[in-house]
Amino acid sequence: MSAHVTFILTLLAALGSGLMAGVFFAFSSFVVRALGRLRPPAGIAAMQSINIVVINPLFLGVFLGTGAVCIALLVVALMRWGDPAAIWLVAGSVLYVAGTIVVTMSFNVPLNEKLATLDPEGAAGAELWTHYRSRWTAWNHVRTVAPLAALACFVLSLR
Repeated sequence: MSAHVTFILTLLAALGSGLMAGVFFAFSSFVVRALGRLRPPAGIAAMQSINIVVINPLFLGVFLGTGAVCIALLVVALMRWGDPAAIWLVAGSVLYVAGTIVVTMSFNVPLNEKLATLDPEGAAGAELWTHYRSRWTAWNHVRTVAPLAALACFVLSLR
């Protein structure tokens, strides 16, 4: 793979990582907190709606597309292990894929699926909502830091 293509892939990985870090930062810093200030049925219903609307081509294109670019960069870096940028490409790629995609699929999505089955007006709603927000946000903090660290690695690989 040419240096020009590697540069473009690295730039795309950096941009995608930064964009995802920003999305997750927004949820960790104010979206979930704002939903928690609502009465539980309203907060639950709002988060259920967010979890439906987020499954769209634009979000998934950036979320999964960045992961695909990271996997390509990981292969390039392993093939060019002697290159000083290789370690940064490996680190950035692993951080993004593990800290964003794996964490999402292993922790946030199962919590979202459980929330989707909840009747917002039901008796169990308030208790589950408090537990959901706490666990979901803790894992979302990981999803915020990981792509931000990946972004830093990709930027360092370009120097």
